[in-house]
Amino acid sequence: MTGSKTTGRCLCGDIHFETGAVPKGASVCHCSQCRRQSGHLWASAYVARAALKIFGPVTWFHATPGARRGFCPRCGSFLFWTAEDEDTISFSLGALDRPTGIKLEKHIFVADKGDYYDIADDLPRKP
Repeated sequence: MTGSKTTGRCLCGDIHFETGAVPKGASVCHCSQCRRQSGHLWASAYVARAALKIFGPVTWFHATPGARRGFCPRCGSFLFWTAEDEDTISFSLGALDRPTGIKLEKHIFVADKGDYYDIADDLPRKP
């Protein structure tokens, strides 16, 4: 968070993003797609799509019908997720500049989590 803006970027810096909106729904996703794309878990929060400014060459991948994932074509950083029928967009908490001021609220898709780790906190869990 820089001033009243939340800012972030990919690993190589070709893509950066910012929002003045308060991020909501900070969660850790345990679904197989997020695990495969990120290498483990994907933590994100969301804002209204219109409230997020993205700068740089995002490549969009449709892993499932109706949803897409945005990543940097140069360094491969997985940065965004959005359902095409919703007006929100999720962004990677790991890509944010510090301090974020964001706290995790929940775990999602825990029924699909990997068998090689345990969830070691008391946050709410959604199957």
